Amino acid sequence: MAANKSKSTNRTFWQKTFRFLKRLFLFLFIAQFVYIILLKWVDPPFTLTQLVSLVKGEGVKRDYIAIENMGTNARLAVIAEEDQLFPDHGGFDWKLIEKAMKHNEKKPNRVRGASTLSQQTAKNVFLWQGRSWFRKGLEVYFTKMIEWIWGKKRILEVYLNVVEMGKGVYGIEAAAQQFYSKPAKNLTRIEAAQIASSLRNPKKYTVKPLSVAVRARTPWVLRQMNNLEGDTDVQQLIRDDVPAIAKPVKKKRSSK
Repeated sequence: MAANKSKSTNRTFWQKTFRFLKRLFLFLFIAQFVYIILLKWVDPPFTLTQLVSLVKGEGVKRDYIAIENMGTNARLAVIAEEDQLFPDHGGFDWKLIEKAMKHNEKKPNRVRGASTLSQQTAKNVFLWQGRSWFRKGLEVYFTKMIEWIWGKKRILEVYLNVVEMGKGVYGIEAAAQQFYSKPAKNLTRIEAAQIASSLRNPKKYTVKPLSVAVRARTPWVLRQMNNLEGDTDVQQLIRDDVPAIAKPVKKKRSSK
């Protein structure tokens, strides 16, 4: 009799635990879904990366601005450096992912990434830095959600507001003020290209002082900006007054 009572108690305990976890999962799912929708119009209050920066004593310099105040050069430079097919893909560049996987199999000590601007935005806003498969799985989910809910222009706007561009410097406005003492919309092509060239490792590849890596990368970014600028899809993202007639160009991703 005692054994049966013990089994019944255990069964009740696990049933209650399962119901609790199911309700908790449902609550968290609804909460994150509402949060994603909210961020279509509201800037992220804080990101995990920014919190880590605070804990490490690096500080957080940031100044969120609307995409219209970012200027053409900053938007174009980031697309040219980070994701030239950004206007066209659905969140993932499958050819680049396949290429990176083959490279990483041959050279596991020199891992090459294949993240799009959409993936980087999802990681920076909702997740933490790292390479675990669990984090990557969450990144896939959030990437698809912001592609569906936010759209390309909002993704680009959020990315340029939250991405780290120097030690403790987050977003294009803070970077422009920190490195050039001017608003982002007044950045020259060279200045925007220098900031974009640092994005691979902004703590190591510094803009001020200008690191060797950024100095070497900047001419390449400028060439890609020139190549992409006339593309009609790119123009819709970098300009707020897209001309009625734009010269189309064939898109071609340059090897990084």
